[in-house]
Amino acid sequence: MSKEELDLFQLSAVHMAEFCARPAHMPHAARFCADQQDYLPLPARAGRITIATRGPAMRRLFLFALALSISSATFAQGAPRPVPQTIEIPSGSLRLKGLLWKPQGPGPFPAVVFNHGRSDTPRQHSLRLKLTLEQAAQILGPVFVRHGFVFLYPFRRGEGPSADQGQFIGDHLQDVRAALSFLKNLYYVDARRIAVAGHSFGGQLTLLEASHDSAVAAAVTFGAAAGSWDGSPELRNLLLKSLHTLAMPVMMIQAANDYSLAPSKAMDEELSRLSKRHVRKIYPAFGQTRGEGHNFFYYDVARWEQDVFAFLDANVKRHN
Repeated sequence: MSKEELDLFQLSAVHMAEFCARPAHMPHAARFCADQQDYLPLPARAGRITIATRGPAMRRLFLFALALSISSATFAQGAPRPVPQTIEIPSGSLRLKGLLWKPQGPGPFPAVVFNHGRSDTPRQHSLRLKLTLEQAAQILGPVFVRHGFVFLYPFRRGEGPSADQGQFIGDHLQDVRAALSFLKNLYYVDARRIAVAGHSFGGQLTLLEASHDSAVAAAVTFGAAAGSWDGSPELRNLLLKSLHTLAMPVMMIQAANDYSLAPSKAMDEELSRLSKRHVRKIYPAFGQTRGEGHNFFYYDVARWEQDVFAFLDANVKRHN
């Protein structure tokens, strides 16, 4: 093993140690952590973890690698890891691609459609991480299907597998509505029990779509508008106005070191004024940069999993 390979291995081990040293709030990962004990640095085994990396890009790379490994490990026992189906979603004259996960059994199942954030380029979701939208979807899909939800991760026009469908910056809201309509019409989905969710720009689209569709059972946003709220009065007015027509409960999630906490704070206050059901959850700062805080839901599923699925179980699974 070269020195560079050894450095990478040690860094990966430290991030595994950080995950495995937490309180046992993710029981399905216990076996995975037990299997890693021989590889964890001794200070980490004792619960004293110091992460020293060679730069934020390398740290983010291994956090994503860890997220993927944890997602895979949760299916090591019992049911096989689900394999997504690649589907086509009509959106006007376009044919958008998407990844669709389905639990085992005939259904009908509750379902979630997830709206991704805006990509850096048509083919690359994150240039810093060299992360594609397909890789991002693979982190989330198995988590939702494990909790009994059909999970649709559509790729909007001009992005990822839909890069050849329309302009990179186009009518994204039409694509979101098309994906929701596609999901409602699947025979194994209970159309009365569908939630919309999204991250960053996709969180904004989630709120706008939910405000126009009273049949949606719940909405969940991660870091919605965090990077654009402070600089765009038009966006602030648009999103605050959208809250007036929401007919379902909303959960708004951010890490304390997101780009800005102002969006969820302002929407929390407006929803309270309107006496609408909602939850605002601010998690402790994650990582060392605002970018890591903004993307923590990909890095650290265990941090939000219990809270989000308690919300979805109460408002979607048991929705009449």
